[in-house]
Amino acid sequence: MIIALLTLLAAGVIKGAIGSGVPVIVIPVLTMLYDVKLAIAVLVAPNLFSNALQLWQYRHHLLPLRFLAAFSIAGGVGIVLGTWGLVVLSPTLLSLGVAVAIILYLVVKLTRRKMALPFSTAERVVLPVGLLAGILQGAAGMSAPASITFLNAMQLERRVFIGSISVFFAAITLVQIPALLSAGLLTFELSVYSLIALMVILAAMPLGAQLGKRLPHHWFDNLIMLLLAGIALKIITDVVL
Repeated sequence: MIIALLTLLAAGVIKGAIGSGVPVIVIPVLTMLYDVKLAIAVLVAPNLFSNALQLWQYRHHLLPLRFLAAFSIAGGVGIVLGTWGLVVLSPTLLSLGVAVAIILYLVVKLTRRKMALPFSTAERVVLPVGLLAGILQGAAGMSAPASITFLNAMQLERRVFIGSISVFFAAITLVQIPALLSAGLLTFELSVYSLIALMVILAAMPLGAQLGKRLPHHWFDNLIMLLLAGIALKIITDVVL
């Protein structure tokens, strides 16, 4: 419980400093401590509230509505498929899925500067990318290897990126909530834990905002990557042994 609380505090600090990173930090740690299903359920409230807040803040800086609608609808379909996988797949396979998502995320972070995606090309691939991102979010709780990578590759201005990714995250979370409820994975007890997690993250965000003004953002990125590499190795080792 103490480790989980410290993880939520750290995620709030990172969120306040660089504007993202909560699922990337919290999902792997809670998966290692408990399981994927609990980790995904606990982050429902933080995902919905924080992204709705950022969407409102950056509502005047968004990609075209048709593009975001296609991205979000495909993501919603992916959420349903991913949640089905969350129900039928074994805990071992789901844990390995989280480890694979972490590895994909790390690979993308290390190579992202070489990627460039014109908007015309992004329009042609938005549906399969959105579907993949939704499946990853539904089954592993981390759409970042697909969703964030996709928008990063478009080399968007910071405000447009934050506003647009917030639309996607908020939309798929709205689909994820009834999907989890219908599957019996979001109970009243877990809903309470999710609200508590939201309060902890919100409490830590102001500290992160202050640190973000004083420390280079790549320091936070490097710290996250080191943490994730260790967690992925731990998950794989536990499964193999």
